[in-house]
Amino acid sequence: MNTESVKVLIIGSGPAGYTAAIYAARAGLKPILYTGGQPGGQLTTTNDVENFPGYPEGINGPQMMMDLQKQAERFGTVINYGMVTSVDFSGYPHKVVVDENTEIIAETVIIATGATAKYLGIPSEEKFNNKGVSACAVCDGYFYRGKEVAVVGAGDSAAEEATYLSKLCTKVHLIVRRDEMRASKIMQQRVINTPNIEVHWNTETDEILGDDSGVTGVRLKNNKTGESKEISVQGFFLAIGHKPNTDIFKDFLDMDETGYIKVIPGSSKTNIEGVFAVGDAADKVYRQAITAAGTGCMGALDAEKFLAAKEMETAHA
Repeated sequence: MNTESVKVLIIGSGPAGYTAAIYAARAGLKPILYTGGQPGGQLTTTNDVENFPGYPEGINGPQMMMDLQKQAERFGTVINYGMVTSVDFSGYPHKVVVDENTEIIAETVIIATGATAKYLGIPSEEKFNNKGVSACAVCDGYFYRGKEVAVVGAGDSAAEEATYLSKLCTKVHLIVRRDEMRASKIMQQRVINTPNIEVHWNTETDEILGDDSGVTGVRLKNNKTGESKEISVQGFFLAIGHKPNTDIFKDFLDMDETGYIKVIPGSSKTNIEGVFAVGDAADKVYRQAITAAGTGCMGALDAEKFLAAKEMETAHA
């Protein structure tokens, strides 16, 4: 197995990973970044990003990630395509294996592996992804102003997304699989009190319907009666949760029950010294490109401080 040593290893290549790379590289820390299985992260599946400050005309998601990559490389970040397959944070420095054939000895590790939206698993979801199917109402709701949309889910995030969309759209159909919601009482109340939200109880999504222009409707099936019906919508929003891409760290890092990495509030520090978590791998609340970028900056600054303190220790040893 090949072995290499680095001061700062960044795992992941979305807004958080690239921002961490820009800051670490400018600080002269010569970071190495591994892109992971989806270079550019979730934003590469988004056509139009209109809410990232500094782009008055909006920007295409993949283009934005390419710009961030170039900026990170400009300051000397080494970007490698590869998947981190295992880690060992039991001692110091940290050991990370990439593609099962390269071992990296890292003084600091910044985890920016992101999260993946959960999908229903029906073929039409994939077919209409970005053509009316979305996993983020805050990101994409604006494109459906004055239109009719559907939201699938029964938890707080589904209730939140439906309420958010109700302010923009003429009507929101909330598709709930059982005869009750998992959302907190206050969120349920908000949904029920919103006149343009219609809840479809005991209902599964059978198929998303559409044509070359995108989504035109959805076929629903009632669990109790087996009855099918079609409703006309232009947007279909998934709100059945996200799964953070953190499984390989679970033997070492403190996480919540879903797998989001716990950090010391107001920082990017994990329970292991020299390991920092940024972006959607540690954020289940905001999940925006801009907040991910902000925590990426925090991760690099925290890593820089940690390395400076380590150097002082060595000098005084």
